[in-house]
Amino acid sequence: MDSMTRKTRLWIFHIFLCLGIVYLKIGGLSSVWALGAGIICNRIPGLAPRQRTLCQARPDAIVVVAQGVQMGIKECQFQFRNGRWNCSTLGQRTIFGKELKVGSKEAAFSYGLMAAGVAHALTAACAQGQLLSCGCDPEKQGQYSPRHGWRWGGCSADVRYGLGFSRAFMDAREVKQNARTLMNLHNNEVLEGNLRLECSWGPCSRERYLQAVQVEAVRARRTRRPAFLKIRKHAHRKPSPSDLVYIEKSPNYCEQDVRTGSVGTHGRVCNRTAHQADSCDLMCCGRGYNTHQYSHVWQCNCKFLWCCYVRCNTCTERTEVYTCK
Repeated sequence: MDSMTRKTRLWIFHIFLCLGIVYLKIGGLSSVWALGAGIICNRIPGLAPRQRTLCQARPDAIVVVAQGVQMGIKECQFQFRNGRWNCSTLGQRTIFGKELKVGSKEAAFSYGLMAAGVAHALTAACAQGQLLSCGCDPEKQGQYSPRHGWRWGGCSADVRYGLGFSRAFMDAREVKQNARTLMNLHNNEVLEGNLRLECSWGPCSRERYLQAVQVEAVRARRTRRPAFLKIRKHAHRKPSPSDLVYIEKSPNYCEQDVRTGSVGTHGRVCNRTAHQADSCDLMCCGRGYNTHQYSHVWQCNCKFLWCCYVRCNTCTERTEVYTCK
């Protein structure tokens, strides 16, 4: 739980303390045993019905899932910290993240990134012996040769278990057969695939976002329900397994909008001289910016004089901070 915020740790502790979760140490294995798992899982906010079923079957894994979601949210907030949309609303309401009710590129990216965070956290927990139902990768624990005999291969991370449980948990939210469901299911696999490639989150995930492809749903002839996705403006071309996809164009995120996850840019700090996403021209959406001047005074260049006192100079630094109107 070291990677989680103090607020998140207290939130989990409060729920488990009130509802009767007992932490036990058995032979070096950290496990969570539920006293009345049905009651506990029904009272955790933010879970879909099928996710509650998984929670009842594996209450110990839900703690790790929550950590993984928060890990994905933090990564999203880090990568977009200088943009109009900065993922700041994703961690609100519940520790399992806030679902954006749109099909924008940002919603697609954040949902897939949380799925990747869950897979990463579960894989690490298995390798560290924190979950009873998994452990080391059974196919990579060692090898035998006639010349050298058996060689222990260490405890390799069981990535397949982490990916499998993450997919089962995150995809459990996707019940309705619509275009957004198809988008989320596709993107979960895309960003989880980064773990298979042993790719670092930042470069790979960010590249997926920048190269995202706009798609639309193709309806089945009989049911008229969305059956699969195809690239928009292409008659029969489907997105590749590595394409992050979205179905709606992104809003400008200049004003606050709960539905899109936008907090607006009023009062946001901007860079007056930069020409990137955090520049005042882009961040402030043409509204202009305010200039704030600050003075910082401190003792500097201190020297010890014999005997026996210290003489210092007084240094002053003036700085300017710019915020959007």
